[in-house]
Amino acid sequence: MRLVDSSAWIEWLVGSPVGDTVAAELPERGQWLVPTIVQLELAKWLTREVGEDKADQVVAFTETCIVADLDTAIALSAADLCARRKLATADAIVYATALAHGADLLTCDRHFEGLHGVRFLPKSNG
Repeated sequence: MRLVDSSAWIEWLVGSPVGDTVAAELPERGQWLVPTIVQLELAKWLTREVGEDKADQVVAFTETCIVADLDTAIALSAADLCARRKLATADAIVYATALAHGADLLTCDRHFEGLHGVRFLPKSNG
């Protein structure tokens, strides 16, 4: 199973050069884990950047994947990751969700670089 972080989603959706690499690493929908926090981040970004209709389409697509709700166990794990790994709250929730579901994490966010189970694809411009 693979969790695709918001940063990788965005690179894929905008068709950037690293987005092409992301596209080659996307899982089948039955193996694609989408935390609700990623749905929130995508809806927020897409609504701002390309409009509500596109946001609705992408969120509808995420619902065809495996959606992972934020539960107490993941919240407590994320709190621990915030303290131990100095991750921001949303990043900690994403990583804790991947860990809880035995998924690897596909991301373009440097904050995750070097963490166990992370496939980090750096953006060419930073």
